Parts: sequence; C-alpha cells; structure tokens
Amino acid sequence: MTKLAIAINPDRCIGCQTCANACKMQNNVPMGMLWNRVLTEGCDSVNGAEGTYPNLERHFLPIACQHCENPACQKVCPTGATYKDEMGRVEIDYDKCIGCRMCMAACPYNARTFNWAEPVRDPGFNYGDARVPERGRGIMEKCTLCKERTDDGDAPMCVMCCPTKARVFGDLDDPNSEISRLKREKNVRILLEDKGTRPQVFYFA
Repeated sequence: MTKLAIAINPDRCIGCQTCANACKMQNNVPMGMLWNRVLTEGCDSVNGAEGTYPNLERHFLPIACQHCENPACQKVCPTGATYKDEMGRVEIDYDKCIGCRMCMAACPYNARTFNWAEPVRDPGFNYGDARVPERGRGIMEKCTLCKERTDDGDAPMCVMCCPTKARVFGDLDDPNSEISRLKREKNVRILLEDKGTRPQVFYFA
C-alpha cells in the first residue's frame, strides 16, 4: 500500500509564503483563494512578534488539507464527492460536488474553500500544470497533494519550492523512507489530535 504524507519542520519556516504561491500557480487557484496558508503562531496582534525589542521572534505554521486517515469532511459529504484514494490522499470529485459546504463546516483545519465565482483565465498566461482540472463556480476546492505530480512520483510543488527545505514528502507505508524515519525518530505533533482525524501531515522539530 501507499500512504503519501508531508512532514513540516516549523523551525525552518521563515514565513516567506513561497509554498502558498507555488501551490496557487501549480493548481490554478482563483484570485482571493488559497489552498496552502502560512499562519503566524503565538504572536500578539500589535507587532506580530513575541518578546521585547530587540529580542523578537516570529513563529510560523504552514497549513493546508491534512489528508486525514479519518477525514471528517468525507463523513458528511452527501454525494460521495469527497473520497480517500489508493495513495491515502483526500480528494474531491468535482463532478459530484454540489457545493453544499458541509465538508467546509466539518473540517477542523479550515482547509476547504468555496468557489463563489466563475474562474477568470487569461488565455495568454501559463497558469501551471495543464493537467489540473478547472473548477467551476459553486464547488469546493482544497489541496490535492498535487495529485497530477504525485501520480507521476514527483513531490508536491510546495515541497519542491520551499527555500529552506522545511517540508519532506514521502510514503509512510515505506519504512525506509525519510518521512517514516522522521516520524519514528523526531518529536512529532499533529494538529487537533483530540478530533480523531489522524492527519497524514505532521510537524516535527
């Protein structure tokens, strides 16, 4: 079996948003929407940092779909549009999605976006991978783990483009993979563990 996953080292993340923009370009994500976000952790709302000048720190948390083993979004989807595929990814069948937003309400990670408008495309501009399907108005979208790339054995674009190598991609079912080793050897945390979703995205130091 295959269980694709991403490990993220927040200590390496510099908040540059390269992952968010690379994802947006690769997947033709419409304006005003992001599948991949970088949050600022543990900072006050005044200066966006911890500490007292000049001893200031900022901490970042990259977040997208967690590709859960027990996805809350799948349980509430009335049409079966949300599904787990053979590689462990949580995907959306856009032809089945009716835009009811039940999955958006159920996801504890706020990882889904609703496409409010018809996509606007400039025919003279290269929007990324031509294999990525264009999503229409009134359906849900989210990180697909760059399905078109990972189907071919390549890493997701957010992993490829991270300038500090804060992300590791691999197969958790392969005990010899780097991501499996990290999960065994590092101090690992998952987000909102109490929700029982068992994310396949985890964070390590």
